[in-house]
Amino acid sequence: MSLVTLLPFIVLIGAMFLMTRSAKKKQQAAVQMRNDMQPGTGVRTIGGMYATVKEVHDDTVLLEVAPGVHAVYAKNAIGAVLDDDEYNRIVHGDDALAADGTVVPDDASSLIDADATAATDDAKIDLVKETGTDAEDVKDAKNAKSEDASDKSGDKADGEGGAK
Repeated sequence: MSLVTLLPFIVLIGAMFLMTRSAKKKQQAAVQMRNDMQPGTGVRTIGGMYATVKEVHDDTVLLEVAPGVHAVYAKNAIGAVLDDDEYNRIVHGDDALAADGTVVPDDASSLIDADATAATDDAKIDLVKETGTDAEDVKDAKNAKSEDASDKSGDKADGEGGAK
């Protein structure tokens, strides 16, 4: 076999190797993150719930999901271990500080023009169903199709009966 014939197979095998290697690295990083959890750390579960780690065991983690409410989760259910600042910003609504010391809101509400939204909120929306020639045309077209279908089925029945 020539090298030109084997080249696509070599490229395919190389691509598969690179993809599995990057997936293994991501998986190892996730396992390392879960093993580095300490009590008091804020986490996000794979279901999107934010909680504080109370105890870490071999395969499970005791999370405080609300003050005084504890739940046991599998370590695999932890999606991310969060920094204290990020956890407080998300859970408690604490605003983050920008590099220049100004408060950065956690949503884009400060970017929306209040006068523009008030004007669009006051606009009336017409929810009345339109009737008229367009609706009647559609209805007539459906009736015509159903009549054609019934005519064709009648012709088949007549043709089959006469063939005997």
